Amino acid sequence: MTHDEIDGLLRTATVPEHSVRFMQAMSGGEPFLEEGFLFFGAADWLLAIGYPFEGAYDPQAFDRALNAVVRRTRANECWAICPALPDRLKPHRCDQDHYYILPLDGAVPTRLDRLAQRAAVRLTVTEGQRFTPAHRRLWAEFLGRTQLPPRVRELYARTEAVLQTVPGLSLLDAWDREGNLAASLLLDVAPGPFTAYLLGAHSRRPYSPYATDLLFREMIRIARGQGKAFVHLGLGVNAGIRRFKAKWGGVPGPAYEMAEWQEQERAVGLVNDLMRSIVTLPRETMSKREYMASLPQQRDFKMLWALEKNGRRSWIAGAAHFFCYSFEFSLRELFERVDTVVFEGPLDPDSLQKVAEIGRSPAAGTPRVIDAMTEAEIRRLERTVCGPSGFWARLLGLTQASPPDVRGYLAATRPWMAFFSLWTSYLARSGWTQSVDLEAWNLARELNKRIVPMETIAEQIEVLESIPIARIVDFFRHSPRWDRYIRRNVRAYLKGDLEAMMGTSIEFPSRIECIIECRDAIFLERMRPLIAAGGCAVFVGSAHMLNLRRMLAEDGFSIRRGR
Repeated sequence: MTHDEIDGLLRTATVPEHSVRFMQAMSGGEPFLEEGFLFFGAADWLLAIGYPFEGAYDPQAFDRALNAVVRRTRANECWAICPALPDRLKPHRCDQDHYYILPLDGAVPTRLDRLAQRAAVRLTVTEGQRFTPAHRRLWAEFLGRTQLPPRVRELYARTEAVLQTVPGLSLLDAWDREGNLAASLLLDVAPGPFTAYLLGAHSRRPYSPYATDLLFREMIRIARGQGKAFVHLGLGVNAGIRRFKAKWGGVPGPAYEMAEWQEQERAVGLVNDLMRSIVTLPRETMSKREYMASLPQQRDFKMLWALEKNGRRSWIAGAAHFFCYSFEFSLRELFERVDTVVFEGPLDPDSLQKVAEIGRSPAAGTPRVIDAMTEAEIRRLERTVCGPSGFWARLLGLTQASPPDVRGYLAATRPWMAFFSLWTSYLARSGWTQSVDLEAWNLARELNKRIVPMETIAEQIEVLESIPIARIVDFFRHSPRWDRYIRRNVRAYLKGDLEAMMGTSIEFPSRIECIIECRDAIFLERMRPLIAAGGCAVFVGSAHMLNLRRMLAEDGFSIRRGR
């Protein structure tokens, strides 16, 4: 489609999806026309826009055009939006709504004009195309507290990318006196007859009353100055958004229905039915061999050193907080020889929950990781943490059922919480569902061993707060290398090769002097009376073992590998 053809379509656009360049950038597909209807397609997918540029909508005419395009392109994964779905697509309807239209021939309601004027005393309005870290933080904060359909969330996620490439888009922003972004609207002025309000967000940290009202008044003023007939407010989405649009004079416009389907759905269904019948075949009672095979994969635990002093023996282990294998059998054998098991800190569920609550409740002024990352870096991190997406990923069962809200963690939690949450989510997707210290804690509790933590929750939080945000950001920026990183880590850990393991993980955010070396002396002081008494097993992070082996030897303990 040529530039002149696109410009011609924009002059007669009736819905925001007729903004060809915006939709092309959002979808990644190529635009084309069929019998007066707009389509976007690439590879094996197709998006059909069933709103005619001229004349009344005819479901049968749209269905004919759609069938012709599907046959020609051989598209399999398909979406269609239109005022009313053709009969054959009604079983595939996944959404139903109305567009809202704001005519520009009336005056701004007096009450709203007064509220906007009140906000204007405290806020400054700007318009531009630059998507700043403040916008990134605002988007993430808004999405973290608002339930939106996946397609709408994708609009927010791709805002920065489309702003850089699509003419006609702009951000209308309200800033407070401290430089905080109070609210923002994304507008599209490319369609000739109207300005499209694509999306918006307002902040509650801090909250500026009526900031969005101020921006709406400014949007109306700009649209009138450009000679637009109306503002297209988009879909109703939910009750709260509908109320806001209606109070400004927005009225329901064209109906909206959306369908999603696969043209090869029947073949896929047959495969799924076959697999379902196979996995649900009745089984005999498990044999001992089958039961053993059903347990987590076991490995021999080699990250262990025996300590001896004055004829009394204890052990110290380099723990992996996250791992892909279980060491239960080895740990059971070890625990037959001990009465006391020592850990870095408390690992009971209540303590872990307290740590999580603190991590999710950052204090005022706490820096947020999202401010230090670009949109490209965030999207790369999302792909690493959440894994494959799209049609084939769903078909092959590679998508996560409940992927983590990456942007929410980056914007709304303490930096160390964002780091550990996203790192563990990635590890879990990679099959790392085990934890050496947690496995040891549960086993010690099961065997009625005495459990002793060396640090309090407050001390551990202080340690976590000392992790430099720059190291967390750098680790996130290198997320495409995580696969290689964990593979090397597994090989070294299973061999008990401490030096090799540290050599592959020195860039890990928590491997810094104030967390490792400074705590080693504290750990030694607190474990000393316990290991000197004998019959004690201590679990510390593997990185601590580099110094602790030397320090224990200097303290008079003989130290050797193994049990």
